[in-house]
Amino acid sequence: MKLVFLGSGAFGLPTLEALARDHDVAMVVTQPDRKAGRGGKLTPTPVGTWAAENLPEVRLLKPERINDPEVTNTIRAVEADAWVVIAFGQKLGTALLKKRFAINLHASLLPRWRGAAPINAAILAGDEITGNSVITLAERMDAGLILGQSERPIDPTITTGELHDLLAGDGPELVEHVLDGHMARTLDPRKQDESAVTLAGKLSRADAWIDLADSAEACRRRINGLSPWPGVQATLDGQPVKLLRAGVIEMPASTTAPLAQAAPGELIDAAEGHFATGESVLQILEIQPTGKRPMRWPDYARGRAIAAGAMLTAAPSQVTKPC
Repeated sequence: MKLVFLGSGAFGLPTLEALARDHDVAMVVTQPDRKAGRGGKLTPTPVGTWAAENLPEVRLLKPERINDPEVTNTIRAVEADAWVVIAFGQKLGTALLKKRFAINLHASLLPRWRGAAPINAAILAGDEITGNSVITLAERMDAGLILGQSERPIDPTITTGELHDLLAGDGPELVEHVLDGHMARTLDPRKQDESAVTLAGKLSRADAWIDLADSAEACRRRINGLSPWPGVQATLDGQPVKLLRAGVIEMPASTTAPLAQAAPGELIDAAEGHFATGESVLQILEIQPTGKRPMRWPDYARGRAIAAGAMLTAAPSQVTKPC
């Protein structure tokens, strides 16, 4: 098949790689290079970088405004069988999409978690299963017809970064299945259930906190759902750290009395990284001290004189610049 690929983020890379291997990718469209890092160097998108290195013969567009008439005409001039859109970053207008078969890969089981941060939202909400959806493009965000879906369970200790990579890896097979159905005219599009819509809004550094007076389960969701970015900022025994991965420990009845006497955020087992919360025990599995690499809790504890009774605080007022 002859295809146009529109994408920017790393989520679309596995699918672009597979499409470039098995089909004729005639054009790649991505966001313009943006300033990044402390030096403010202009940096291509992940898709732009990969396409330039691996598809030098394919035209690479980086429009500031994709719906400008000149850009629209340039893209529409390509006689393609389908357009594949993944994490592009600009809304595609009706003039651009008119009479084109364009599909979008979205990292949730729509209509659950429409919006900018569906993977984070699934973990933050405690969902036990998520997946990908391939939909048609619609006027409203992520509201198109569903053409195919794939599912994946969510492990309690998985982070958003890890789940992102797993779902990205699931993308090529699902997109290929939908493209095959399009060519064979066997697709059965279905409408989304509007009564079941949930929204996944954008995250910011202001979200990088937990309330240790809440349950360990609520803290676990926030730590894992916000890892690696923005990452839960905290202070442990007076030292700033970022909390990157956590689990929940259900304590036996014989230990509930000592736990009840501990304050939320108090370290009750230094070797295992067990902390008291408002309900049950939070286990910190991975942590990053300021200026250091991420490390497993045992490695962190071995290098520091940290003992039971040390306090972990991570309220919104403690949010600072990232580690």
